[in-house]
Amino acid sequence: MSTILPSPSLRAQPTLRLAFALSMGAAVSLGITRFAYALLLPPMRADLGWSYALAGGMNTANAVGYLAGALVTPALMRRFGVTRLLIVGAVLASVFMAGSGFVTDAPALLLQRLLAGVASAWVFVAGGLLAARLGEADARAGASRSGLLLGIYYGGTGFGILLSALLVPQVLRAASDVPHGWTWAWWALALASAAATGLLAWAARAMPSPPASATPSAATAAEAAPVALRHFGWALAGYALFGMGYIGYMTFVIALLREQGASAGFVTLFYALLGIACVASSRLWAGLLDRYRGGQPQALLNGLLGVATLLPVLSASAPVALASGVLFGGVFLSVVASTTALVRHNLPPARWAQGISLFTIVFALGQIVGPTVTGWISDGPGGLARGLVASAIALWLAAVLASRQHALKEIG
Repeated sequence: MSTILPSPSLRAQPTLRLAFALSMGAAVSLGITRFAYALLLPPMRADLGWSYALAGGMNTANAVGYLAGALVTPALMRRFGVTRLLIVGAVLASVFMAGSGFVTDAPALLLQRLLAGVASAWVFVAGGLLAARLGEADARAGASRSGLLLGIYYGGTGFGILLSALLVPQVLRAASDVPHGWTWAWWALALASAAATGLLAWAARAMPSPPASATPSAATAAEAAPVALRHFGWALAGYALFGMGYIGYMTFVIALLREQGASAGFVTLFYALLGIACVASSRLWAGLLDRYRGGQPQALLNGLLGVATLLPVLSASAPVALASGVLFGGVFLSVVASTTALVRHNLPPARWAQGISLFTIVFALGQIVGPTVTGWISDGPGGLARGLVASAIALWLAAVLASRQHALKEIG
């Protein structure tokens, strides 16, 4: 394997600064494009007369688009390059979010969410690959911070969540007397995403160039997915259930808090703390991701997420709700980072893109099922509380499956 030497741009720009700027990819693709919808779900549902199943279906449409985008990402990266796909995807995600503010019909909104999902998959996978490459370059330069750098990238989702928590309630309040005032929030989010895209573009262009061995040929790309599927089966199955379980919480927890009587100020505090915890998680779990080469991190983190998901169901008190948000925020993006770490530990750099894409695909499959199923359960007896219980069970099953995953060198 060729040695990755730090390029002049990497030496000129501190690695951590690059990692934080690159994390805007996760902020755009998940923190804003997907998770801000939880803050908009209650006013949109009340204004448009949706059931919980239809409200959840909006994030299902986003996940369907995410799956479609993930399926074509490896081919697009080979055709156009990782950096170009990253930036184009971020620009398109901003455009599609703005489009959600111009329509009120459910089919049109579903289409906008689907298209935003396609673009966000391009951003998320391409950004994750660049974060892995940055960690490899950092290691070759004599540092050992790969887990931290991956955590910073995925923890960037927290910046998007925090920004959404501070922005959306203020915009909704300002537009409270305007028909369909929630449309203003979509436009504000699109502007925030566009600003983040500018910082992301700077980071992508300052990245070191990968060695030839890290750029997969067509033959390597064809081989990569079957190898990952055969050896990463337990982790992939657990990751699909993680996608199903976590998205139920992220879609409906704000609606549950509102049903329990939470004020707009408390919701802002809850979501802001969840976002801050996401950012802090990059440091919290970095050692775990560096130390283990198998599914142990994924198993532990999913188990904790199940607990966080169940807490607001067991008690409607404010301290319990805040504890749930902080615990969930401090864990859930590290599950995503753990799969990239698993790929990086067990596959050569030339196969990282295909490995990350494969995990992204099963992640999307879980997210397609999660919001609609949770919404359907929530429309029945027990309401949103029962829906989140189902999400917690899915996360605990994910932990059991991930615990069976071994490092490749341990597979006979």
